[in-house]
Amino acid sequence: ALDRKPFMGNSIVFRGANAAPAITQARDTEEGPPRTEGVVSPREARGGKARSDSGGPDIHLQVFANRGVWIEDAAIQQLQTTARNLAGMRAAVGLPDLHPGRGYPVGAAFFSVGRFYPALVGGDIGCGMSLYSTELAAHKTSAPKLEKAVGNIDGPLPQELLDAVDMQQLEHIAQASGVADLAYLQDSLGTIGGGNHFAELQVVDTLYEDGALDRKRVHLMVHSGSRGLGGAILRAHVEAFSHDGLAASSDAATQYLRQHAAAIAFAQLNRASIAARLLRALRTRGQALLDITHNHVIAHHWRGEDGFLHRKGATPADQGLVVIPGSRGDYSYLVRPVAGRDEALHSLAHGAGRKWARTDCMGRLRPRFTLDELLRTKFGSAVVCADRELVYEEAPQAYKDVDSVVASLQEAGLVQLVARLRPLLTYKKGAMQCC
Repeated sequence: ALDRKPFMGNSIVFRGANAAPAITQARDTEEGPPRTEGVVSPREARGGKARSDSGGPDIHLQVFANRGVWIEDAAIQQLQTTARNLAGMRAAVGLPDLHPGRGYPVGAAFFSVGRFYPALVGGDIGCGMSLYSTELAAHKTSAPKLEKAVGNIDGPLPQELLDAVDMQQLEHIAQASGVADLAYLQDSLGTIGGGNHFAELQVVDTLYEDGALDRKRVHLMVHSGSRGLGGAILRAHVEAFSHDGLAASSDAATQYLRQHAAAIAFAQLNRASIAARLLRALRTRGQALLDITHNHVIAHHWRGEDGFLHRKGATPADQGLVVIPGSRGDYSYLVRPVAGRDEALHSLAHGAGRKWARTDCMGRLRPRFTLDELLRTKFGSAVVCADRELVYEEAPQAYKDVDSVVASLQEAGLVQLVARLRPLLTYKKGAMQCC
């Protein structure tokens, strides 16, 4: 078990339509934003209820985070507002990577009946994580060797890899999306994108389950999504329906779900293509171990009702093993979800979660770290990123401690540890090619 403080059962309990969460807030520090902690009794720690502003049933609302995890007050407020103000909402859960998003929190799951809300999923529909084992020997591999071999993997897929893609599938995705053509998808396929997306070569640091991973092999983790396709789908939806959601049986709901499925299919194909081009660059082969999305809405049955489960930066806990990555300078964890935990909406954290806003990172970190210092981590691993601003925005200091995030899940009885992985090379964005 991780050596962390005991889980405190941080349910945030609302006692009425206008009640504020019971929290205490610590002073802002260099290490993070204001910290909020649930103040609850042992009975309340099992879950709280909020009264719906729309006059519906009480809403199950819970945040899973121990005292070692930073949770911003703004994220709690977004969770509360979303739970209370959207019609048909029955449950809202914040995971330990919870942080404020654009109108809606990230690191959260929501269950509604009668309607679902595309805006809760966000623009990067189908974003997720995949994990591969490779044939590279861990003891023969180093960060400098990997960095030289990988080079630049930005831009359209090499023709050799594009020829291996099922063009009929890609054409079907384009048609079902209603917002993109085949040429756009071909140009986007196999590209990582910006923000917090990455591909990372890792070695096994610790095995908690013997034989779960091969210690002798390098592993590859890919975090990417639908590369603008999901964003175009969301923009078209919001222009037509604002943030009002869609009635479950409506033609508009059927159309959105068709587009949503297309974006998920493209995101999965994109991650596989990223892995293929990296494996090609490294002259090795790989085997896919898992591929899990954390931005989606699905039909779901919860506590006697049929409805819709929205996940925004929330990893499914009902699809087998999952990975929870830390920042580029931290460990990642392979975990086994504990079955049947419906109070968490069958969901887990999807990563460490941001601690600082992107706009704050340059001002906080530039006086303390040179660019070269941020391109090497505490493990000696390398970071490939030619975008200076992105280097600072995605610095390890801008993220929560993944050990605390995973410890919160473990102490709440939501996961069992399987393995811990350590980064060798994190690829974000390569240098521009001059010719």
